[in-house]
Amino acid sequence: MNLPKLTELDVSGKKVLLRLDLDTNPDPNDLRIKASEETLNYLKDNGAEIIILAHKGRPSHEATEYKPIFDESLSLKPFQSIFDKWNAKVEENLRFDPGEEGNDPEFVRRLADLGDIYVNEAFADSHREHASIVGLPKLLPHAVGFRFEKEVENLSKVFGQPRRPVIFLLSGLKKDKLDYLPGLEKFCDKILIGGRLPDYLGDEALESVRTQGEDQKEIVGNLVMDKEDITLNTIERFEKEIKSAGTIVVSGPPGKFEEEGHRQGTERVFKAVVENKSAFKVAGGGDTEKAITLLQLSDKLDWVSVGGGAMLDFLVNKTLPGIEAMKN
Repeated sequence: MNLPKLTELDVSGKKVLLRLDLDTNPDPNDLRIKASEETLNYLKDNGAEIIILAHKGRPSHEATEYKPIFDESLSLKPFQSIFDKWNAKVEENLRFDPGEEGNDPEFVRRLADLGDIYVNEAFADSHREHASIVGLPKLLPHAVGFRFEKEVENLSKVFGQPRRPVIFLLSGLKKDKLDYLPGLEKFCDKILIGGRLPDYLGDEALESVRTQGEDQKEIVGNLVMDKEDITLNTIERFEKEIKSAGTIVVSGPPGKFEEEGHRQGTERVFKAVVENKSAFKVAGGGDTEKAITLLQLSDKLDWVSVGGGAMLDFLVNKTLPGIEAMKN
């Protein structure tokens, strides 16, 4: 994918609007913050003045009032000290102004007036058609950050010419993940469905995993009584499918891994993933990354994406609104 590269821009002495994903805790070791360091180092070393644009949470707005608000609990001020080492200035939460989510042209112009160049290093937000994602590239010279470029490169391996079979573990709590099933079926050989998702499928999930055929593309896991983990039979079926995989994608933990009593599904399935030494292994999403970190498996995967919804969107659609905006 031919994306505009940061190294092709002259950033010396320029004000660079750097879009980051700070919808997380102000921890310098957080994956999303660590992922931006290569781009931050490059900009500082090449004499750029860095202005960070980001959002946090979902501020509420009165439907009839199109004006900015301020919510102390969603302020980006706690992040400023983290970015002082790059002499970067952190602007306030973009979503305090409804113009961000509304992609309002006037709001885009106000953002553009803050800088000379735009760099998108927020892959995890690039599935949204927001002002700072799709509006700014229309008004300023632009490029993707180094991490963004690597996200596209690594995730493209899943659907480009992947090692077969491609096994996709789709789990977690968010019901809207099931909307991706038709798109995933187009390039996956097997989709293993865990977490709370089998419960949302209703009658489809009542069939025992032991009787689901070898040729079925979707293997719907069974849940334990309190629905906080997958059953032992499901774990064993998932392990069997994962063992033979050539490419594995993990999106969501199979159970409530935060509680030791409900960790068995996540622990065994995730360990089965990393024990498949020959497969190309990718994982993404906030809860997935937390589980991987808890189980100390991060360094045993080929790629851990900063995106959850963005990763799914990219794998299904082969692009994102933020990518199209950068290409055009």
